[in-house]
Amino acid sequence: MDVNDRDVRGPERQPPAENGDADPAVPSARGERGSGPPSPPASLRNEEMLRYSRHLVLPEVSLEGQLKLKAARVLLVGAGGLGAPSGLYLAAAGVGRLGIVDFDVVELTNLHRQIAFGTSDIGRSKIEATVERLRDLNPDIEILAHETRLTSENALEILSGYDVIVDATDNFPARYLINDACVLLGKPDVYGSVIRFQGQASVFGLANGPCYRCLYPEPPPPGVVPSCAEGGVLGVLPGIIGSIQAAETIKLIVGAGETLAGRLLLVDALKMTFRELAVRKNPACPVCGPGRTIRTLADYETFCGAPARTADASPGIPEISPRDLKTRIDAGENIFLLDVRESREYEICHIGGYLIPLAEIRTRVGELDPSRDTVVYCRQGERSAAAVAFLKRAGFSRVRNLRGGLLAWAEDVDPAFPRY
Repeated sequence: MDVNDRDVRGPERQPPAENGDADPAVPSARGERGSGPPSPPASLRNEEMLRYSRHLVLPEVSLEGQLKLKAARVLLVGAGGLGAPSGLYLAAAGVGRLGIVDFDVVELTNLHRQIAFGTSDIGRSKIEATVERLRDLNPDIEILAHETRLTSENALEILSGYDVIVDATDNFPARYLINDACVLLGKPDVYGSVIRFQGQASVFGLANGPCYRCLYPEPPPPGVVPSCAEGGVLGVLPGIIGSIQAAETIKLIVGAGETLAGRLLLVDALKMTFRELAVRKNPACPVCGPGRTIRTLADYETFCGAPARTADASPGIPEISPRDLKTRIDAGENIFLLDVRESREYEICHIGGYLIPLAEIRTRVGELDPSRDTVVYCRQGERSAAAVAFLKRAGFSRVRNLRGGLLAWAEDVDPAFPRY
């Protein structure tokens, strides 16, 4: 194997489990916890036989595997870009109980990649729209809606009722939360992530296999990895990764083939390459290692350094509202505007000002005048808050963050201003 296939976390990974071994089996995937799924039904109705006929003739699935799918309980955390294709294929495959966790509403910006929704769904609850779509796709399965944000307070309770957890989220706090909850409960964690043209997929939490923390012991510093809203994502990429997550889930349930446990699949849609990195279980992992120190769920927003999810950017960051900024500009005040987005975002829309992307602010701080009244802005106020915090530490006393960023500007000042 070439350098792209080397083990990035130490010695050689454990060999994949053969069919019938402990790893692919859904009941009590880590061995010591969990009661396993309910017993498979005795048979399928004639209509189900016809619906799943292409599964039934696969020797790796057959009637036995389809009955396992019917008895299985799968939780999908996130109904967006990854959750849409995963949910559609799991429902179509006949997973008997499919739970969905989401709290968001459908927006126009979702539609280029979140294929469970249509234009008529804009403004609707994602849970409501997803449940309607999946029930139309397969009325024979049970769909449970958890219209809430997954938190440290409710995660163990929600996840405990399912056999396999599909992580279709888009942020680091949620990924660490799901990983830790899965390890504590003994549930497989079917992971996927996407950004720009790059995607990843793996299976964490199986017996003797690595967890997400074995691969990523610490989250990246805030602002280093952009969100999809900031960095963009090729619309079809979540469909590719979400479909892989669905395939891994089905294999776990029926006990067929080799899962991605111990392997990280890397997809580059721009080059259309698929690479694989071996990942071994970290014996010093604080959540799945023999000397684990994490036995309860924590504050993952703080752990990942995530910005506060409120209208105010962050505690202690001086701010100005869009309306106040507009009033001061109209009054002719000499305000220096600093845009910390990427150049491609600036081309979409801007309110003037000097462009220094957040990633370059440390090396280009000398281009700024600390004696001037400065207002920093970005798309929604998070990157600009990080820039203001840095500038304050660098001695800038007259700098403020535009609260809510350009999205708030469009909402409060100029309804015709482009949004993205």
